[in-house]
Amino acid sequence: MADRYLHFTGTAPGRFLTRRLGLPQPALLRRWSLETPQLEGPLLHLTAGSGAGAGAGAGAQAGSGAVAGFAEVLAGAGLPVVGRADRPGAVVLDATGVTTAAGLGDVHAALHPVVRSLAPGGRVVVLGTVPSPDDHHQAAAQQALEGFVRSLGKEIGRGSTVQLVRVPGGGATAQGAASTLRFLLSPRSAYVSGQVIELTDATPEPVTDPAAPLAGRTALVTGAARGIGAAVASVLAREGARVIALDVPGVREELERTAARLGATPLPLDITAPDAADRIAAAAPDGLGVLVHNAGITRDRRLANMPAERWTSVIEVNLDSVLRTTDELLKAGTIRRGGRIVATASIAGIAGNNGQTNYAASKAGIIGLVRSLGPRAAADHGVTVNAVAPGFIETKMTAAVPFFIREAGRRMNSLSQGGLPVDVAEAVAWFAQPDSTAVNGQVLRVCGQSLLGA
Repeated sequence: MADRYLHFTGTAPGRFLTRRLGLPQPALLRRWSLETPQLEGPLLHLTAGSGAGAGAGAGAQAGSGAVAGFAEVLAGAGLPVVGRADRPGAVVLDATGVTTAAGLGDVHAALHPVVRSLAPGGRVVVLGTVPSPDDHHQAAAQQALEGFVRSLGKEIGRGSTVQLVRVPGGGATAQGAASTLRFLLSPRSAYVSGQVIELTDATPEPVTDPAAPLAGRTALVTGAARGIGAAVASVLAREGARVIALDVPGVREELERTAARLGATPLPLDITAPDAADRIAAAAPDGLGVLVHNAGITRDRRLANMPAERWTSVIEVNLDSVLRTTDELLKAGTIRRGGRIVATASIAGIAGNNGQTNYAASKAGIIGLVRSLGPRAAADHGVTVNAVAPGFIETKMTAAVPFFIREAGRRMNSLSQGGLPVDVAEAVAWFAQPDSTAVNGQVLRVCGQSLLGA
């Protein structure tokens, strides 16, 4: 269902009326397409903290931050990197050198003069480090960056977004951040804001063909017949993957139409079946490079009125089948070394939701799976494990939600609008990149910085 309010606010009468009434004024988001593959405007690179020196906040020390090689990585993000700009399309602030409360003044000095001039739909990325367990001054200063970023994301407006990327020490840091920065500094991350991404020191795998980074890899997507799953399958196919589209036999015709449109292989299969992992392995005899757990159901009802069947079915589909098939596919070696596992959580699993104790429990369980399995899967199998946590996404399911609840879902985020299935798909594709090796154990909210659980 079209968001008529969003389009109305893009007209002159709409802007006038909503401004007079103090109503939200969402900006039409610039998403990736062949015609708009990059943001508009240059990338302003600034430094704050140790080594920045006087005036660094205005760009005097651009490119001289604490992370060696960071300027070279930014140059590969696709935007011209500059030290000064009247209207930047993006601003990257290297704040890895901020180790004291006083050093936070450099953050203000760097961004205060430029944040108003950011182009509509622009990006602000703050680069920080992991708070130290041994230095409480450094930990306080670096944790302060999280509060700063989340707050700036809520006030920046005009479709712009703000993120914090935490990098570890070590020589692999700069290159390990490359895929993350390409994603965040592009139209692909249009509906991601106020997020904190913590990278490991893993060395990234090389990408042979930037135009088709998943070429030579087989990707299996569950729940792929429609909605978010179909969008994920489409984007992975666009990135060069051979896609196996899995969904329940009851939607076989829709699944086959989706697969035919994408040049994918349909696999009608109930993911809760005892032999699901064996049948997936048989469908991918050369192994999987990407496994996307997207299948999910809802059986909403308040706990006091919820029969056991509603509870059990949601836990079985949304969580238990994910745990079981993941374990079996890893044990069998079906997921190849260098592979990527991406699961679908939800902001309901972070903030909770009235009438969804079963669903929220299942999605919070996905978060626990990712955080626990990620480091071990990387060490034992060379596989990363991450999750997307969608917020209000415009699908057939949300179109059936009552009007006032639907409008609240759309407006209760920093971007004042619902997301699209492709927004989730772009995040999954970033996790799936060969050079996203340093992105592991992360849960990325694709929710426009929802005000729920923020």
